[in-house]
Amino acid sequence: MTHAMVIHDTGGPEVMQWEEVEVGGPAVDEVKIQQTVVGFNMIDTYRRKGLYPCDVPFITGSEAAGVVDVVGSNVTDLNPGDRVVYAIADFGAYTESRLINADRLVRIPDDISDEIAAASFLKGLTSWYLIHKTWQLKEGDCILVYAAAGGVGTILCQWAKHLGAHVIGVVGSDDKARLAKKYGCENVINYSTEEIVPAVKEFTGGKGVDVVYDSIGADTFNASLDCLRPRGLMVTYGNATGAVPPINVLELMKKGSLFLTRPTLGHYANLREDLLEGAGALFDVIRSGVVKILINQEFDLNDAVNAHRQVESRNTTGATIFRCQA
Repeated sequence: MTHAMVIHDTGGPEVMQWEEVEVGGPAVDEVKIQQTVVGFNMIDTYRRKGLYPCDVPFITGSEAAGVVDVVGSNVTDLNPGDRVVYAIADFGAYTESRLINADRLVRIPDDISDEIAAASFLKGLTSWYLIHKTWQLKEGDCILVYAAAGGVGTILCQWAKHLGAHVIGVVGSDDKARLAKKYGCENVINYSTEEIVPAVKEFTGGKGVDVVYDSIGADTFNASLDCLRPRGLMVTYGNATGAVPPINVLELMKKGSLFLTRPTLGHYANLREDLLEGAGALFDVIRSGVVKILINQEFDLNDAVNAHRQVESRNTTGATIFRCQA
């Protein structure tokens, strides 16, 4: 019998319950996989808390690696024993075994471990689309990256630096500031001791940055707008402090004819060819050493409650993974 972290009512970390679940066999286009490693992402908490509504009961989680167990009758490009990873599957990853549509799965290269794949796939694909699709980052661009010592932040900053960008990171402690500088940031702002906007203006000679990548949400949105140069791009892609409230679009004009987008990975990697493009780019930068994946927290999957508490306390850095025992 498979076990999973099941949510019957939304709320704090304690609403996740370790329970037996039925999995069954795959439909014609599906694959049954035995999961080895599950990746944590902040979107897991948004669903758990009800910010992104789901019908209960449900299993949160969007990213995992595992081994193909059984394939449906229409699946021709995967076989039992193949190592695979996914990040575009809505939710349901906090489980030892699951069914998933085959076109959501990508084979893991032989020289990349399950741990690295599960820790990096959603975060790495997010970084890929943010700097290659939402904004085509080029040498000399100046960007501001929030949560620069986190899972997405450490990947995005390393990748952006490799492309020749000037990267300013925002973090919440001196320890995180040191980590962010080690992993791609040219300048770092510790928001617990510094005001973000004046620091950005100082670093940019008063010009502001070309792009802001803001995963924090409500608490930082207005300051982020003030960090942009005229006609700069505001990318709000996370809700760590809650969803951004409605904005009067005239404010974008007043602050410099700014551009604003609220992207999500599903719109950049929903097509199979886009998913494979992003996966190939990610695996290339990991394999070459351009991007190093920091797995700084590991938990058993049945300890996900504790993991969520630690991450939401902002005491973690880099990626967090869960190991499956089955």
